[in-house]
Amino acid sequence: MIDPRRLRVLRAVADHRTVTAAAAALYLTPSAVSQQLAALEQETGHALLTRSGRGVRLTAAGDILLGHTHEVLAQLERAEAELAAYAGGTAGEVTVAAFATGIAEVLAPAIEQLAGAHPGIRVRVRDAEGDESLPLVLGGQADLAVAVEYRGAPREDDPRLSRVPLYAEPFDVVLPAAHPLAPAERVALAELADSEWIGPYPGNPCHDVIQLACELAGFQPRLAHSSDDFRAVVALAGAGAGVALVPRSALRGMELKGTAVRPVAGPAATRRVFAAVRRGAADHPLIRPLLDALSLAAGGLSTG
Repeated sequence: MIDPRRLRVLRAVADHRTVTAAAAALYLTPSAVSQQLAALEQETGHALLTRSGRGVRLTAAGDILLGHTHEVLAQLERAEAELAAYAGGTAGEVTVAAFATGIAEVLAPAIEQLAGAHPGIRVRVRDAEGDESLPLVLGGQADLAVAVEYRGAPREDDPRLSRVPLYAEPFDVVLPAAHPLAPAERVALAELADSEWIGPYPGNPCHDVIQLACELAGFQPRLAHSSDDFRAVVALAGAGAGVALVPRSALRGMELKGTAVRPVAGPAATRRVFAAVRRGAADHPLIRPLLDALSLAAGGLSTG
């Protein structure tokens, strides 16, 4: 009989490619992970991992078992959801990992709505960048993520996750007020090819969106200043340090002194925001009301 707890360990190793990284994600020691994997190989009668450089990769048998692992763990999530529903489980805690603007735009309004409709559900929020929240859900440290599309993100058909689209928003160009293009109603990104840029660090999902938008406009942006805080990005633009692309919602209520904010002429860079839970958990009686509240909060957001 295969122990499903060991299947979680196998999936973590497949996701992180090293025993050490998988152990950190599972809050276990590397030796404990190695012991669980050895026991799983004994249970199955097959070698499941092989060394690859400094990490590990699954064998053919490991790949077969991983495919079943996604189904087994999703079914266990469904079983927990049905048992909770049977028990009338409308009281408990849900941990949500979300990026700062997502918290302000949809999560905070959803929590407010939930407090009136489902007062027994408590939401605990973890501030996490868009690329950090999904690993937290997959690793069991969060129940739900409010995340953004980024290069390398799990695909929509990923067997580990269920996704709910929330909203999409454009990025606007932020220019120094004295910039020659500041009087324009709209700004084509190609016109900024020779400018110095201000933007998030590589690894931030917004960095990927900006990079791709500039590449589609025919150039690589010359990043002169880096910050993951859009208030700092806008302040630097206002000081004449460069130009930037900033998500429209991040600009709301922000001090824009010394800047000109303009929409993009032509195809705009767009941030697509979604909620994600482990596959099989979407109908859990603590999670479904929150997903519905998030969708309701996102319904009033402008996408253009």
